[in-house]
Amino acid sequence: MDRVWRRTSAQLSSLGRVQLERMAIHTALPFAAVLRAPAFCVGVRCDEREIHSFEFLRPCAELPPKNSLAAAAVCQLRAYFADADAGFDLPLRSSGTVFQRRVWQCIAAIPAHQTRTYGELAKELHNAPRAVGQACGANPLPLIVPCHRVVATAGSGGFAGQSGGFLLDVKRWLLVHEKR
Repeated sequence: MDRVWRRTSAQLSSLGRVQLERMAIHTALPFAAVLRAPAFCVGVRCDEREIHSFEFLRPCAELPPKNSLAAAAVCQLRAYFADADAGFDLPLRSSGTVFQRRVWQCIAAIPAHQTRTYGELAKELHNAPRAVGQACGANPLPLIVPCHRVVATAGSGGFAGQSGGFLLDVKRWLLVHEKR
C-alpha cells in the first residue's frame, strides 16, 4: 500500500495545476449520464446549470441522465454521432488558463470535416506547438471543443494527453466519422 501511495504521489507532483484541478472535478462530480457511442462511451459530468466535462470511456453500460441538462447533452451527443454536422448548444462551465481558453477558442472554430495541425494553431497563437498540444490535452469538453481535429504534421498526434492506446483510437474514429 505504501509503495502504491509513493508512486501515486510522485505522479501527482509531476502534474500541472490544471490537470490536478480536472482530477479534483472528476472525482468530486459523478457522471450525470453515460452514453454509448459506436466504438466507446461518453461520460457527462454536469450539475443542473452547466456542463463540467465530457470523458471518453471504454464501452460500458449506459447511465440514464440524472437531470435535464444531462438529458439535453445526451440528446445533442446522439445527434452528433448520427450526423457530424450537428452542433452543440449547452451551457458550459468556464475553466482553464487564459492561454488554454485561447487555444480552445481556436479549436472550436475548426469546422467539422477539417483539421489543423498543432503547428498551424501555434503560429496563429504565437506560441509553441507543444503548448498547443498541452492545452488540447487539458480540454475538459472534447467534441464541443473538438481537439480531435488538431493533428500532427505527420500522423494524427496525441489525444487527451496520450500518444497511443484507447483515446487515440477514439480520435481516429471521430476523424473518420467526420469524413463520412
